[in-house]
Amino acid sequence: MNARDHPRKPLMRGPRPLARARAAPYCQDMIQTSHDRLLIIDFGSQVTQLIARRLRELNVYCEIHPYQNVTDAFLADFAPKAVIFSGGPASVMTEASPRPPECVFDLGVPILGICYGQQVMMHMLGGKVERGHGTAEFGRAYVTPSDDRIDLLSGWFLEGREQVWMSHGDHVSAIAPGFEVYGTSPNAPFAITADTSRNFYAVQFHPEVHHTPNGATLYENFVRLAGFTGDWTMEAYREQAIAAIREQVGDKQVICALSGGVDSSVTAILLHEAIGDQLTCVFVDHGLLRLNEATEVVKMFRESYNLNLIHADESELFLGKLEGVSDPETKRKIIGGLFIDVFQKYANDIEGAEFLAQGTLYPDVIESVSFSGGPSVTIKSHHNVGGLPEKMGLKLVEPLRELFKDEVRALGHELGLPASFIGRHPFPGPGLAIRCPGEITREKLKILQQADAVYIDQIRKHSLYDEIWQAFAAILPMRTVGVMGDGRTYDYALALRAVTSVDGMTADYYPFTHEFLGETMTRIINEVDGINRVFYDVTSKPPGTIELE
Repeated sequence: MNARDHPRKPLMRGPRPLARARAAPYCQDMIQTSHDRLLIIDFGSQVTQLIARRLRELNVYCEIHPYQNVTDAFLADFAPKAVIFSGGPASVMTEASPRPPECVFDLGVPILGICYGQQVMMHMLGGKVERGHGTAEFGRAYVTPSDDRIDLLSGWFLEGREQVWMSHGDHVSAIAPGFEVYGTSPNAPFAITADTSRNFYAVQFHPEVHHTPNGATLYENFVRLAGFTGDWTMEAYREQAIAAIREQVGDKQVICALSGGVDSSVTAILLHEAIGDQLTCVFVDHGLLRLNEATEVVKMFRESYNLNLIHADESELFLGKLEGVSDPETKRKIIGGLFIDVFQKYANDIEGAEFLAQGTLYPDVIESVSFSGGPSVTIKSHHNVGGLPEKMGLKLVEPLRELFKDEVRALGHELGLPASFIGRHPFPGPGLAIRCPGEITREKLKILQQADAVYIDQIRKHSLYDEIWQAFAAILPMRTVGVMGDGRTYDYALALRAVTSVDGMTADYYPFTHEFLGETMTRIINEVDGINRVFYDVTSKPPGTIELE
């Protein structure tokens, strides 16, 4: 992406990494000594994360770093086995546009430039980039091969041209010395170029996105020619993470904030396997969980895994503070502040605790830093435990901070967590508070818990649960007139939401059949007192968000 694209605005997802300066870099050290690493230099593309996901799917360890952090010294220390230049919103013709350090081209490792990455490579190596002349491309395009074929394109052009996804205003008008053309599109005469003598490759399109159907093959070819063996497995990660935790923690006590979600649960089980009784989990029950969820979480972790678990049932405190509050941001701030206070109260009773464990993921790490260092727009603040280390004087243990969500699930399977638990839909920190737009009351929460349980049961009965990224019910701040048993009703309306997604950054509604929706509506109204109307939300993200608040 370049000049005509909007700069990336990192998504706010929680929990955020806490107190970066105090987080022990044990995982970084572990990875550096254990795996060949690929470096992705980020120039601000909105889809840079997808590059990393494609590589991780090939069992190749990679890291994303903003271009301004990639110095000569950084490259010498990181010692990548290969480098990828991401896309970005800038134009190489602008004086202050992003650049990689010149020495990256002297490392003697394969380099792949994507979109802006191609343009900056050409520009720096003696080619030419221009704007205009009707050569901009946005959206679907088709690339035709040249007569010569290279290993990078093995498995491509088997049926003639290849569909790709373009997003560029500028274009390469002259390739750098040593490069040849291996693919063209109507508006990109240098859609695929390469200097095979130096293993430099550059493409104008985005192979990482879904709309380049054969893009994964191109990445597979690139890492193969770079010499990666695909040793990034969850079995290896588990062993290394356990060793690293033991080295970092020693004989000290660790506290883990257990929410019952996949991330915190995998963190807890991994730590328990590493340090046993040195771990104490605090489960803060704010009364905003799904039906019977608190009981199920406590039972599973106490009985099945024999964890030291404190069940902090503070539902009355949370619900009391939320009484009469309708603004969504105020709700989030109240819940987040109370969570910190409650967690600290219980954690203070754990003698000798020196470490706080949390389930920070790699998207949290890379989304916490804008590639340009500039401001980003907050769509909505997120419930997290920000501030705990400062208040409590604890050091951080973050054993999942190199992992994407799907990798966390794979690690959970490796640790023996039930598939039904690992595959659970994401659940927000503020819980049902943000699925109850407007004022929260105990009556509305009870209705919502029951209706949501019926909805999820329906999805499971129709074997749709694993096809859906996230599904839930929300009780709306409105009452509607209905008729039941020849009588008038005036009850709440319910919204049903179900979306498909890869990572939650974009989403589309799930296309339930009318039969399913009708059957589900009938069950909810018949089985749940207080609901007389049901809506289905077909808003995508964007323009909407997944949660209603």
